[in-house]
Amino acid sequence: MQLEEKLACLPDHPGVYLMRDASGKIIYVGKAASLKSRVRSYFHGQRPPRVEALVRQIADLEYILTDNEVEALILECNLIKEHRPRYNVNLKDDKTYPYLKITVQEEFPRLQVTRRVVRDGSRYFGPYTRVGALKETLKLLGHLFPVRTCRDTPLKSKGRPCLNAHIGRCLAPCTGRVSAEEYRQAVTNMVLFLEGKQEDVVRALRSEMEEAAARLEFERAARLRDRLKAVQEVLEQQKVVSHDFDDRDAIALAREQGEAVGMLFFIRQGKIIGREHFFLEGQEGLKTEEVMAALVKQYYSRGGEIPPEILLHDPVEDQETIEAWLSRQRGRKVRLKVPRRGEKAKLLAMVYENARTVLQEHLLARERREAGAAAALEELKGFLALPALPHRMEAYDISNLQGSEVVGSMVVFEKGQPQPAAYRRFRIKNVKGPNDFASLQEVLERRFRRLKEGDPKFSVRPDLVLIDGGRGQLNAAREVMRRLGVGDIPTFSLAKGEELLYREEEAPPLELPRDSAALRLLQRLRDEAHRFAITFHRQRRLKGATASALDDIPGVGPKRKRNLLRHFGSLENIRRASVEELARVEGMNRAVALKIKEALD
Repeated sequence: MQLEEKLACLPDHPGVYLMRDASGKIIYVGKAASLKSRVRSYFHGQRPPRVEALVRQIADLEYILTDNEVEALILECNLIKEHRPRYNVNLKDDKTYPYLKITVQEEFPRLQVTRRVVRDGSRYFGPYTRVGALKETLKLLGHLFPVRTCRDTPLKSKGRPCLNAHIGRCLAPCTGRVSAEEYRQAVTNMVLFLEGKQEDVVRALRSEMEEAAARLEFERAARLRDRLKAVQEVLEQQKVVSHDFDDRDAIALAREQGEAVGMLFFIRQGKIIGREHFFLEGQEGLKTEEVMAALVKQYYSRGGEIPPEILLHDPVEDQETIEAWLSRQRGRKVRLKVPRRGEKAKLLAMVYENARTVLQEHLLARERREAGAAAALEELKGFLALPALPHRMEAYDISNLQGSEVVGSMVVFEKGQPQPAAYRRFRIKNVKGPNDFASLQEVLERRFRRLKEGDPKFSVRPDLVLIDGGRGQLNAAREVMRRLGVGDIPTFSLAKGEELLYREEEAPPLELPRDSAALRLLQRLRDEAHRFAITFHRQRRLKGATASALDDIPGVGPKRKRNLLRHFGSLENIRRASVEELARVEGMNRAVALKIKEALD
């Protein structure tokens, strides 16, 4: 069906709609109480510039019906996380934020750092947008609550304790030093601490300490006394912002110059226990209530703790639907409030000021970067006698280890700043052995041939090309570029060590001033190409090193392979194991165990 026919056939029903561009890529995901009225509204009447730009890109659309608007909201959140559409509001780099995970479903729970939230019965705390904050939290938790961090699942018995046990960072349940009840109490206290219920932790530790002293277990009582003192010190540092001692989050949004920052404060039992902030992409031209709705939905869709009350500095779009969704997520009632006076309004004013400060610091840093990059480009244009400013610069490098897994990299700087979305990686296909010159020629051949063919991923022509290497690499690159009709692009190579900039043919190399911004910019570009190539090469080597006979067995994916190797220790031990032993491994079954046995035998 054509787009016009699909618009005419839209049902008056709740659901989610997905808009695609001419290449089939999803560029926008939205939800609607009525797909018919909501989707058609994009194509009629006066449209804001952002919606106008979106509509111009729409080549196709599809929709998914749901039972109600809450189901549509859940599906919308999942699809946005999966596809990260260009025209949706997105939290920057939200896939990389780490969480603290406590496996409370295990007999002897463990503390982990993870970047994936799954419904496996564990408790998750986070996300932590600052790695420094995560490290500080881990260090404090290790001192206060010596819970194991090893990966054994289930916990295996050992004859002697690990190093963490020797330095007081683990209760060593693997050696039988601690009872299951005592260990579970330490885990419970850790969870209470992370929930912000430090007063409960204080009461529990004091009770344990007094019981240990009454039983004349003075060493254990002393350890508990030290932990109690450490928790009390943390309590003294926390600011009381509410005298009702309730749990809530407070969220504010600051927007300026096309940028937006969302700030979240976490208040537990009336005290601020932490804060996080997020930059938001794709929010230009949207109303504040739309951006606030996107922030709330994306943050709480990741499985973190949801308090009974969430305070908002600004109103939120679809408040009733979001409240119903949050209540379903939490299992109990959740309220969204926008207070205008009183203690809660003062709290939100403080949260907003924090958001505004972070945003202003970001804008100031951006202005300084842009000014520095502009000066470096002007300087570079003068040193190299370029006809115009090199707004887009591309750098290339080759990486290999004795001719194995040869790869190439292309990195892109625009206006002096890295553009990771434009980076490209190449697996060398036609060159055998360690031949950097021929490998470089293959990379450039593929890159500029695709430019001539109009490939969207390679459609932008660079203003300057930089090769990592010396004169030999430069001459090899120029040979290919001239043959493909792009020999007019200024091209140089920058050799490490002497930092000489080689020009074409026999012209003497340039030696830019060591303290010049132009040289530093070229070095950053060259080093980024080298880093990107090395990273890809390392990934290829690692993939080759972990390949095994298990990879070709139907039904054995990465997770089962990992569990088998972790359980048996080696491929040889797996080969010697019986079908029954294989089937008992986590995630395995008898049918797959039989396939493994047949394949390895």
